[in-house]
Amino acid sequence: MLQQEITDCCKVLKLGSSMAQTCQNIQAESHQEFLHKILLEEIKRRKAEKKTRCLNSAGFYSIKTFDGYSFDEVKLPAALTPELLSQGEFIDRKENLVMYGNVGAGKTYLATAIGVAACNAGKEVKFFRTAALVNLLAEQKAKGNLTKFLKSINKADLLILDEWGYVPLERDGARLLFQVISDCYEKRSVILTTNLEFSKWITIFYDEQMTAAIIDRIVHHGHMIIFDGPSNRLKGALMNN
Repeated sequence: MLQQEITDCCKVLKLGSSMAQTCQNIQAESHQEFLHKILLEEIKRRKAEKKTRCLNSAGFYSIKTFDGYSFDEVKLPAALTPELLSQGEFIDRKENLVMYGNVGAGKTYLATAIGVAACNAGKEVKFFRTAALVNLLAEQKAKGNLTKFLKSINKADLLILDEWGYVPLERDGARLLFQVISDCYEKRSVILTTNLEFSKWITIFYDEQMTAAIIDRIVHHGHMIIFDGPSNRLKGALMNN
């Protein structure tokens, strides 16, 4: 009976029903020590749940980590190190990363690893292939749900746009993508992976003013990471064996 009443109290206080079960396994020499231990367990449980929720809602195509990742053919700016990238300090500062280099050189892998590390730290992350995001934006606009969809993106601490410029966009899609980047400016971090140099971004947005405006927003608080190596996928392809 008492156990059920404790469970009911936990629900009312939104402490989670597991807290009532946890209290049965805690040993303490005082009431204060007992309370301290059970609160620590609840904090630990909530952090684990948030990490899982962040990972599930991010939209990663696969989970990647920094374990075994080689920076041998990656040129980092002076302000960044592999440790700083994994810690996600640039996210707290609302800074952006442009990952530029050949197809298959490890850009998506690193962007995903940064995103996964951010999720593990309790940050909200959204990962999209750029063309897929533009299609979603167009669909939601057609349904009258664009504002709601943009709000879901704007809740993120980090937005990762993979394969930036790989697929030509229609003009309406380019405008919607511009709106997303504009909404992110100085509010959240953006990571772009691309094999397209800045001078060719006009092929994405068609309009010189829009192109200049979006580059300005990305670069203002941004870092360029250059991937010099050949395609890792080609190096490891079965055809080469």
